[in-house]
Amino acid sequence: MGTSDTGIVAGRLPPAEIEANFTDLHAPLTRHEALVASDRCYFCYDAPCMTACPTAIDIPLFIRQISTGNAMGAAKTIFDQNILGGMCARVCPTETLCEQACVRNTAEERPVEIGRLQRFATDTAMQANRQFYRRAAPTGKSIAVVGAGPAGLACAHRLAMKGHEVIVYDAREKAGGLNEYGIATYKAVDDFAAREVDYVTAIGGIDIRNRQMLGRDIKLADLTARHDAVFLGVGLAGVNALSAEGEAAEGVEDAVDFIARLRQSPTKADIAVGRRVVVIGGGMTAVDAAVQAKLLGAEEVTICYRRGKENMNASEFEQDLAAAKGVTIRHWLQPLSIVTGESGTVAGIEMAYTQIVDGRLTTTGETTVIAADQVLKAIGQTFEPVGLDVLTLERGRIVADAEGRTSLEGVWAGGDCVADGEDLTVSAVAQGRDAAESIHRTLMATAAPAIDAVA
Repeated sequence: MGTSDTGIVAGRLPPAEIEANFTDLHAPLTRHEALVASDRCYFCYDAPCMTACPTAIDIPLFIRQISTGNAMGAAKTIFDQNILGGMCARVCPTETLCEQACVRNTAEERPVEIGRLQRFATDTAMQANRQFYRRAAPTGKSIAVVGAGPAGLACAHRLAMKGHEVIVYDAREKAGGLNEYGIATYKAVDDFAAREVDYVTAIGGIDIRNRQMLGRDIKLADLTARHDAVFLGVGLAGVNALSAEGEAAEGVEDAVDFIARLRQSPTKADIAVGRRVVVIGGGMTAVDAAVQAKLLGAEEVTICYRRGKENMNASEFEQDLAAAKGVTIRHWLQPLSIVTGESGTVAGIEMAYTQIVDGRLTTTGETTVIAADQVLKAIGQTFEPVGLDVLTLERGRIVADAEGRTSLEGVWAGGDCVADGEDLTVSAVAQGRDAAESIHRTLMATAAPAIDAVA
């Protein structure tokens, strides 16, 4: 990567232009703008927006607090339910969750800007380093949290608040999970993911240990022996294969790796990109990779998806964003083979046209070749259950009940690694938080002395 032979090079644009391209996607609201935006809320008593929020934030309440000049109170209302409310305000597809449910859509087709208002409140508190929670008296209990992503951090914070000691084991060099490594840089600028980790862990009682991979450096049996409970928030480490001939050619890589490099680069100017880039997939990762390739200076960026526009996991807003940045989205195409040049590097990708016949996706028999010197795979990630063979799995992921309890006593799980994970930061936060409550109830029930029934 990064050599002129492959057509994938860094510095396609001047550093100043790249820096400008990767500024905040949505500028934060000023105080006046927040007051105006909050005034549009009807403060519905049955609040469909609140029902649509996976963490059940009292949205009408926090917006009313903003409208009365109480941004700190609004932040606490948000953090009570979602301690990672700052990042969720930036990355959650609010247009398909709370804002889609907003009753303002009916009359005006323009919802209250719930996401931006949430960011205004949480930023106000975080910039002032205002901590709303104190740890309870020590319980003497120790919990291992595996994975420092949204689920793990939410679980750790709630457990620490209850007075437990929490040790977080994470395989990466930095905590944050997908918030740190997996989202578009323009959605969370100024190292926000790391600052949010610091804010969350400032409550105390949380010890994060990096470069600790489950199955390599730590084992589940050792964790269950050393700790009173274990929470697994390990996310998805694997990436689906294209199943296309020539997939190993130079110039083909996983979109998540491309995005991670961007996230960790201080300037972005050192990230190599092709002149013609093809992204395979239809979700948020595909859009994030494609838009950022364009922002780095790629001349042509094409997203290819095997089904129709209405089937894409990326929201309509994300699809429109890609189009606005000059990305072409082509539907009803799936990869057949990678076309390579004389040097063995990518020269294009052969695609098969697809269609739905009798409810099943099939090819039409027609093919086309799209010229490309870089192909990014964004066709979904997979769970790698290394060291977790003692747990019951379903469709390749951990089976957990509504409280996050797995088939192994003393072990809970949440986030993308569980069978009903929704691939949303906000859903992972909710599952981590709820699992922490379940762990706390379980540990306190066993710690409490038995009370004899009164005759």
